[in-house]
Amino acid sequence: MQEILTQEASPKRAMEALEWAVQRAERAEPAQPEAAAEPRPSTRVIPGRPADFKAAAAIYLPDVRKLLDRIMMSDDAEAGLDALLESGALAAMLPEVEAMVGFGDGEWRHKDVWKHTKQVVRQAVPRLEVRWAALLHDIGKTRTRTISPTGEVHFFGHAEVGARMFDKIDRRLPLFAKEEALKGSIRFLILHHLRASQYDPSWTDSAVRRFAKEMGGCLNDVLDLSRADITTKRPEKKRKGLKQINDLAERVLHVQAEDAVVPPLPSGIGDAIMRAFGLPPSRRVGEVKRALEQAVEAGEVPSHQEADVYIAFLRENAARFGL
Repeated sequence: MQEILTQEASPKRAMEALEWAVQRAERAEPAQPEAAAEPRPSTRVIPGRPADFKAAAAIYLPDVRKLLDRIMMSDDAEAGLDALLESGALAAMLPEVEAMVGFGDGEWRHKDVWKHTKQVVRQAVPRLEVRWAALLHDIGKTRTRTISPTGEVHFFGHAEVGARMFDKIDRRLPLFAKEEALKGSIRFLILHHLRASQYDPSWTDSAVRRFAKEMGGCLNDVLDLSRADITTKRPEKKRKGLKQINDLAERVLHVQAEDAVVPPLPSGIGDAIMRAFGLPPSRRVGEVKRALEQAVEAGEVPSHQEADVYIAFLRENAARFGL
C-alpha cells in the first residue's frame, strides 16, 4: 500500500473543510476541498489532518460553533454530518460522536447507532437545543453495551453516561461556554431523552403532573426529541410510538388545565391545618402546605380531595411533617 504525506496542517484548511460541510448540508453541493477529500482505497494518508480541526477549534471557536450550528439546523443535516465525518472533523473535535459510526452492526444485532443518530437529527424540530441533543443523545451507548445470554443487546444507563460524556466534551471543546442556558438544556435532554417513551396509559394524574414538573421548561423539547427518536421502519410500530408521546402530551395539558381551574389541594387547606394542629398563622403553615403539595405530586395521596383526607394523611405522617 502506498503512503502519501498530507500537506502542511493549518487551521485555515480546517475552516474550509467545515464550510464545505455546511454547503453540503445546505445543498449547495460544492466541489470537495482537498482538506476533506477521501483517499483512494490503494493509498493511506499519514495522520495529521485531525490536528487542523483541533487548532481551528482553539483559535476560531465562535466561528466553528456558527458553522456547526448551520449544519445542525440545515435541511440536509445528514449530508453535513457525513461531510464532517469524511473531513476528519468528527474524529478530531467530537470523537464521542465519531465512535458511533458503524457501532451496532453485524453480530450485535442492533441498528447502526450513527445511522439512527443522523435520522433523529433530520427528524428533530429545528430548534438548536433539540438538534444538538439529537446528535448527542446516544453517545453513551458506546460505553454501556451489554449482550445477554440470549443475545439481546442492552445499553443500561446510557442516558446518564451520555450526560457525563457531554460534560467531558464541554471541558475539552467549550462550544456552549457563553450560553449556559443552552448548554444546560442540551445536557438535560441527553439525560432525560428516554423519559417520555416510558409513558404508559396506566400513569396516574399525579405521575403525569410529576413528570411535567420534573421536565420543567424543557418539557416540549423532551417530547419533540422523543418523537424524533422513533426511527423504526415498521409503520405500525412508528404509529404506536408517536401516539404514545402524543397521548402523554395531551395528558399533561389536561392535568395542567384541570389544576389551573381546580388546584390539587382544596381551598382553605391552610386554615384546616392550623385548626387541626393548633398552629398560628406563620411561615410554618406554608411550609407544611408545600410539603403536602409535594406529597400529592409524588402520588402519595390523591389530589382534589376534601380537606379531611389531607389532615388524616398529615396525622399519619406527623413526625415527617414536624407536626
